[in-house]
Amino acid sequence: MDTVSWFRHIKVGALGLIVSLVAIYFIVVQINVERFTNALFTADYRFLLPCMLFLVLGLVTRAIRGRVLLSNQLPYHRAFSIMNVAYLVNGILPMRIGEVARIFLTTRVENPIPAMQTASTIIVERLLDLLAVVVMMMLALTVAPVPQELRYAGAFGAAMAIGGFIVLIVIARQRQFAERVVAWLTVKIPILERVKLSSFVSDFLNGLMPILDLNALSRAVLWTAISWILSTIAGYILMFAFFPQGDWVATMLYIAAAAFAIAVPAVPGNIGTYEASILLALVALGYEQSDVAIAFAIAVHAVNVLVHASTGVIGFMREGISLSQLASGV
Repeated sequence: MDTVSWFRHIKVGALGLIVSLVAIYFIVVQINVERFTNALFTADYRFLLPCMLFLVLGLVTRAIRGRVLLSNQLPYHRAFSIMNVAYLVNGILPMRIGEVARIFLTTRVENPIPAMQTASTIIVERLLDLLAVVVMMMLALTVAPVPQELRYAGAFGAAMAIGGFIVLIVIARQRQFAERVVAWLTVKIPILERVKLSSFVSDFLNGLMPILDLNALSRAVLWTAISWILSTIAGYILMFAFFPQGDWVATMLYIAAAAFAIAVPAVPGNIGTYEASILLALVALGYEQSDVAIAFAIAVHAVNVLVHASTGVIGFMREGISLSQLASGV
């Protein structure tokens, strides 16, 4: 690793550490150790199993969506295992490196999928997820007060998702124009031809084709909706482990808050920011026992990590690749 790259990694790591430490401090100052430990030890952990079941079902439907956006070029079992490896890597490394791992793994299948084609479908997936999170937040907003920070995040997320889709659709519809521009650039800047820019752009545009196909896009939207519904059910079930009853509004809001927290640079696993976002959402809805809310937030994070770690390890084995081989490929 060269000096510039090493320094960049240090800066990103330092920023993530600072953000996580601030979030952890925000949590710690509100903890009453006795009430916090009591909440952990008296929780009804029987609800963990059905919660994890719905989380796994959510992974199944997300893999189906990914396969739809790749025009069914990837066998389902490979789509599922590759996605789980990516989620595991995202959980242990910052800056969404798991997406790069996913791109690399799709180039290793029997009929390799070009890296840029997978990259463009991942962008479409993230925009669909962002829209789903914004919808959940707006639903919560209609029946309950939502923290001002989450209002701003929701508005910004909606603008980003809608704007992103418009840009991608325009690019996909103007494919010939985009390819002519790239051809002109490669003539003017010879180095672009050596790095095969035209091939990269063509593969990227191939990955955008499903959003111009109403049938494929409708199926992708449907599977996105089903995936987030399953995640919401899982989150709702887990509330019964710590609270007298579940709350659909609280569930949608804390899941949306956690989704936005994942986008914030932090230490691997988003330790601190993840829990703080859930705490903020629950306290805003009137959950006055912050110690119980913190215990619940830690449980939510732990369950998600456990599910992604388990399915990710299985994914590694099914893909027949080690972590060192993956790191080298990425």
